[in-house]
Amino acid sequence: MAHPWWRGAIIYQVYPRSFRDASGDGIGDLRGIRAGLDYIAGLGVDAIWISPFYRSPMKDFGYDVSDYRAVDPLFGADADFDALLADAHGRGLRVIIDLVLPHSSDQHRWFEESRSSRNNPRADWYVWADARPDGSPPNNWLSVFGGPAWQWEVRRGQYYLHYFLRSQPNLNWNNPEVVDAMLGEARFWLERGVDGFRLDAITTLVHDPELRDNPPQDLTLPSLDVAGPLVTPYRMQAHVHDRDQPQILGLFERLRALVDQYGAFTMGEIADVDSAAITAKYTAGTARLHTGYSFQLTHDECGVDRFRRVVATFEAALGTGWTTYAFSNHDVPRVVSRWGRLPELSGDRPALARLLLACLFTMRGSACLYQGEELGLTEADLPLDRLVDPWGIEFAPLFKGRDGCRTPMPWRAAAHAAGFTSGEPWLPIPDEHLASAVDVQEADASSVLAACRRLLRFRKGHPALVTGSIALCETTPPIWAFEREDGGERLLCAFNLSNGPASWTIEAGSWHPLEGHGFASRLEGDTVHLPAFGAFFAAADR
Repeated sequence: MAHPWWRGAIIYQVYPRSFRDASGDGIGDLRGIRAGLDYIAGLGVDAIWISPFYRSPMKDFGYDVSDYRAVDPLFGADADFDALLADAHGRGLRVIIDLVLPHSSDQHRWFEESRSSRNNPRADWYVWADARPDGSPPNNWLSVFGGPAWQWEVRRGQYYLHYFLRSQPNLNWNNPEVVDAMLGEARFWLERGVDGFRLDAITTLVHDPELRDNPPQDLTLPSLDVAGPLVTPYRMQAHVHDRDQPQILGLFERLRALVDQYGAFTMGEIADVDSAAITAKYTAGTARLHTGYSFQLTHDECGVDRFRRVVATFEAALGTGWTTYAFSNHDVPRVVSRWGRLPELSGDRPALARLLLACLFTMRGSACLYQGEELGLTEADLPLDRLVDPWGIEFAPLFKGRDGCRTPMPWRAAAHAAGFTSGEPWLPIPDEHLASAVDVQEADASSVLAACRRLLRFRKGHPALVTGSIALCETTPPIWAFEREDGGERLLCAFNLSNGPASWTIEAGSWHPLEGHGFASRLEGDTVHLPAFGAFFAAADR
């Protein structure tokens, strides 16, 4: 192969609790995902990424793992996963599973042993430290979810480290036994036949062994916190000692050597401020991660300048590395609501959704499409008494957490619970999502769903959009444009990031418009006319 499958792949993210429920308990499950595989494959994506389905007390909805090798009964049985994997492969879909390497649940048997004393066989498998002389935590590190990143354990008379919930203790990756054990957990799933891993919170994998305090953050920098304007103590620190430590690269090389034995793939979640530089470092060459999953386009800021700055920064930094872009995921507000609040992007939400899909599918890099994004779903505004996300409960009402982007998929507008479940859904399905249900959009050739399928067919028909280079064009808002080139194909992609018409002058006689993408922009002489939320695609004349 001239290019590996993952360079330029479109990966569909499935959040199992909310995709489809086959059991009727109101929580999505593996059999539900299996029932939806024809729908996913019909989009034209290359792979699915399944968020955690491992055994867990569900304090953080599966990202607190108590057994890395078992399917939680909420989601089904081990055999359900094997059947899902076989059916996905039969439809040409690769299967990427979420692997939570930095921390486990406090109910994992390893932690239960580690916390029991200071001299048991796993005493050093988690990050333990003595209190300061005044009894306070060992340093000033903070948890993303609020409060110190340290929790006192009375049985050991020590603190343990947790970057997220106190029920998510951090594993000690400075201990070679932990490294071997966790690589064994990865090997287990590779032997089962998975095609790779999305690596959760990967920059928190190792810590400074000297436990030095973090310095203050320069708050003029772009926000690390995905909660937009929310100001938390965590944001006030520069996370130079509790994230992205030098020894992490050697650990990646160990992991890469393992997955290469199976022809598998790794995608690291990188949500840090300097994510372009970190992505370049983590994905350089062929011995570390395959790609980094970027949060840089999941912030509140949008527009031509934001797109240009993010893409230019990544292109300048990456070298031999590779990034994966996303506009939405299970941790951030849905993109059409997040960016649709801006005056220049307000109004026609379906048109904005179609435009953003066109942007996502044509930039250089791989891309993740979050379930419901292909329907143009909006962020659900849940009442405070229906929140279940611990992050939202901690910071409400200013910030309601992640429940609003995790509400169940609407399959049938007129059915009970929109066809998601025969029971009571674990989160309410907003009434506004019923008009965007799959069955409604299946019957509408102008729907966001139809546009998604059409754009992915268009993308696959033009290799330059999958594997080509990118060159940014000099434009002024609201026009965002770039060229993609691969071999003998050179394409121009232009987008009107506004709710009003716009025009742009290009080199006359050098381009001919392409069809098959579904947008109605037109070229008159050397002027491209783009309607509101319009896009234009052309090929260079030969």
